[in-house]
Amino acid sequence: MKIILPLKFALAALALGVAALAQADTYPSRAVTLVVPFPPGGAADTVGRYYAEQLSASLGQPVVVDNKPGAGTAIAAEAVAKAKPDGYTLSLATAGQLTILPNLQKGLRYDPLQDFTPVAVLASVPNVVAVPAASKVDTLQALIDQAKARPGALSYSSCGNGTLCHLSGELLKNLAGIDLLHVPYKGSAPAVTAVLGGEVDVAVDTLTVLAPQIQAGKLKGLVLSSAQRSPLLPGVPSASEAGLPGFEASGWFGLVLPKGASPQLVEQLSAAIAAIAQAPQTAKRFAQNGISVEHSTPAGFAKLIADDGARWGEVIRAGNITLE
Repeated sequence: MKIILPLKFALAALALGVAALAQADTYPSRAVTLVVPFPPGGAADTVGRYYAEQLSASLGQPVVVDNKPGAGTAIAAEAVAKAKPDGYTLSLATAGQLTILPNLQKGLRYDPLQDFTPVAVLASVPNVVAVPAASKVDTLQALIDQAKARPGALSYSSCGNGTLCHLSGELLKNLAGIDLLHVPYKGSAPAVTAVLGGEVDVAVDTLTVLAPQIQAGKLKGLVLSSAQRSPLLPGVPSASEAGLPGFEASGWFGLVLPKGASPQLVEQLSAAIAAIAQAPQTAKRFAQNGISVEHSTPAGFAKLIADDGARWGEVIRAGNITLE
């Protein structure tokens, strides 16, 4: 059956179509919000504010950072999941938010694989395993040997139960076949202080946090949880160099949109992010904090989320880890 619309309705439909195309061609036409799931300060905020600044210049509109901390990053994730997929709400997503928390906490009101549209990975920060400067342990293998000789006698600190610091320690235990006592703290500062004070034997935390202590000679770095060494700590071996090639556990930051974002919008933002990532000043800015510039296609980012979610799920189940 052939339907013929009255002329006024046909013209109205045509006008709406033209308006939609015009809006797509002129995105963005107003300020954009970038949601960051942590308070100001720290690696996530550093990455978020830098990319917001650069995207503002690239898109020709202000990109305003909105810090939404709380509930282990779930508050920010839920807010973005409910937002319109029109490109005016962007999210700085973290590895913990999309791959760890969903494996640890039931009843989350967002699905990391279904509620977001991945755009690109932005940056990453590896972890470091370190011991006090006065420790007789000088290498990762020496730590492993000592732990095997005294199962459960050695302890390691983390920045919190269920954090990437914690799971990196559990990954180390699984790969090396050792038993270390996990001692969680409420943040990196008290966790590092405990190791410096001799309360705990080993520190597992980010390069950003531990590099100053290692550079000052207060701690000794045994291994970096990445495939390559860091210019910030050239004397600390990579995972493969230390004899544990599977010990790769970097915390990454990426850009996602709410589900339903158009392919054209994703492509536009992905291209803008690629240009920023390739700019020399980006690597220079991040290197000061031990942060590495990363970039991927939207499909590559989606695969990273799925793969990391499965990997950390295995570590969580093997360690019988729960949130306290």
